[in-house]
Amino acid sequence: MSLPEKRITDFIHKHHIFTLATSANNIPYTCTCFYVYIDELNMFVFTSDHGTRHVDEMLAQPLVSGAVALETTMIGKIQGIQFTGLSAELDGELYDEALGVYLKKFPVAAFKKLVLWSIHPSFIKMTHNRLGFGTKLIWKHDS
Repeated sequence: MSLPEKRITDFIHKHHIFTLATSANNIPYTCTCFYVYIDELNMFVFTSDHGTRHVDEMLAQPLVSGAVALETTMIGKIQGIQFTGLSAELDGELYDEALGVYLKKFPVAAFKKLVLWSIHPSFIKMTHNRLGFGTKLIWKHDS
């Protein structure tokens, strides 16, 4: 399995909120979620309860997209990623591993029983204006 290059994963690790996009019946929806990223698994991990609109939509259509952006008004500093991937509810040993990583970053989450979800990206596009205006770094999962 190929992994995204370090400039992409470094950016992902510097942030902690992504915008998640789902859809049902051809009607799009977005929400924001706190996340962690586990490099060796190329996996975003986030928590959300059953019964929320985005979870219902992920269960019906697990292919989702998302974005992480650096907020800046300085064009030369613009950075962000857009990604697509498959979402799934975590369980078993993978849940335990992801929970440890998640609680290390967000210890207050230990006060609640968490439902953890993963997104394994299959495509990531990073806009990286610090490398030059309009520079794009593209990563695609090996098929």
